[in-house]
Amino acid sequence: MHAAKAVRLRRSRSLAVSGLAVLLTAATALSSGAAGSGPSPGPTPSPSEAAPKPPPDQPPPLLTQADVDRAVARLDGVVQDMMKRTGVPGTAVGVVYKDRVVYLKGFGKRHVGEPAAVGPDTVFQLASLSKPVSSTVVAGAAGDDTGVWDEPVAAHLPGFALKDPWVSGHATVTDLMSHRSGLPDHAGDLLEDLGYDQAYILGHLRYEPLAPFRASYAYTNFGFTAGAEAVARTKGVSWQKLSEDTLFGPAGMNSTSTTFADYAKARNKAVGHVRNADGTWQAKFVRDADAQAPAGGVSSTASDMTRWLRLQLADGTLDGRRIVDAENLEHTHLPEIVSQPPASPAGRTGFYGLGWNVGYDDQGRLRLSHSGAFDLGANTNVTMLPGERLGIIVLTNGRPVGLADSVAEDFFDTAQYGKPTRDWLPLIAAVYAQEDRAAVSPTDYAEPPAVRKAARTDSAYTGTYDNAYYGRAVVTTDEDGLVLELGPAPKRYRLSHYDGDTFSFTTTGENAVGPTGVTFTFGEGKSADRLRVEYLDETGLGTFTRR
Repeated sequence: MHAAKAVRLRRSRSLAVSGLAVLLTAATALSSGAAGSGPSPGPTPSPSEAAPKPPPDQPPPLLTQADVDRAVARLDGVVQDMMKRTGVPGTAVGVVYKDRVVYLKGFGKRHVGEPAAVGPDTVFQLASLSKPVSSTVVAGAAGDDTGVWDEPVAAHLPGFALKDPWVSGHATVTDLMSHRSGLPDHAGDLLEDLGYDQAYILGHLRYEPLAPFRASYAYTNFGFTAGAEAVARTKGVSWQKLSEDTLFGPAGMNSTSTTFADYAKARNKAVGHVRNADGTWQAKFVRDADAQAPAGGVSSTASDMTRWLRLQLADGTLDGRRIVDAENLEHTHLPEIVSQPPASPAGRTGFYGLGWNVGYDDQGRLRLSHSGAFDLGANTNVTMLPGERLGIIVLTNGRPVGLADSVAEDFFDTAQYGKPTRDWLPLIAAVYAQEDRAAVSPTDYAEPPAVRKAARTDSAYTGTYDNAYYGRAVVTTDEDGLVLELGPAPKRYRLSHYDGDTFSFTTTGENAVGPTGVTFTFGEGKSADRLRVEYLDETGLGTFTRR
């Protein structure tokens, strides 16, 4: 979610797979009040007026070796302090400067309660940090042909279409990998949560409503995935094979993969953790992101990612070898769509490119960054100043609480200004927490109304209901009452009565939002004609009709 500190969070469920555009603009907005004051309740913070600036009589010079050394020297203490404050179990950090790995360390544990320590070669799930890795793959696969970005996706991806036939025929790899196709925010993510595979999801995006094509930005994992998969189809190989042959193999990224199976079988891997209500951390869930592999399914190590950083900062070369065409790699660093309009005439505009948040700092330097977040247990960050040939990678095995983004911000502050401009951790953590609150239904299903209408008999609700987008919903009964089944497997959800013909269940999965409502509607008969699932209805697709 950064360009110059532009953070794109939507609601808590989008944190999950998001490439949240690091919360930095919003975090700065939160910090604009009195020192020590916490964020006020309310909607998501608006972007900041501008990034933090040094005193006007002390503009930061171009970075020197001493500047970088100072920031590197501070890293051990910063990481350890932030891990202590948050409880995040494990972290790995790498820094590249002028084609050298100047810092590479692991901290903490791979799995809470077990002795194995995190090291530079521990495999982490990257979540949406996968996107800039994948755009590098496409740049490499294109060779010296920059036309690959302008290829219409539907021509190469069987079954893929969008709601508007004209847009469907003209949407290119660039449109989909820069989130400007018109698809709504995180389109398809809930299908993945219900258990649908990539083919089903890409084939059903045609039902989603569209915003203006190439004139609106909305972050979509499956739009990005469609663009990348179309490139793999033109080469006649799988996405994993294309990634191995184009980038991972030539760059010596031997522990990097786009498949969950490879991550799962790695002996030295960091397991995802979530934080319990009492503040402890637990390895509770497993996140399989194969359906959106190009957008969120990459796993890697800090060692491998520093090799990728070196390649990025050296225009596509590594150890004296050309891995990716320089012009095509540079193309991924260009702004393609406004992702964060300025909040005021003096504010800064954030852009999104091909897998990168693209921005420019107060000295006009290009700044590239991306975050990755799985609500089920991962948070990552990459931030680069290509003109300074400086970049940092931060990998963690805990759900997003601000650590990965804050370490990167502290590092670049220290390099540029001699010290951090603020304590980033509480600010960024507050934005994540505020997004969690914003995801909750406005209805408190735990507190039924004072005067509650009785439900009808169970048989009035049971039956099979169809939905062109979400597939089949089946309502059955068991000894404890009504059960809702959703998805191809299917997943079973216990329905609790709230009021009249409205029930609720607790959502699960990467995009869980807590309790959500299920409302049945009746016509002339004694059986419900339709049911609407609240959290599936954000774009108007959440109503199921009785078969």
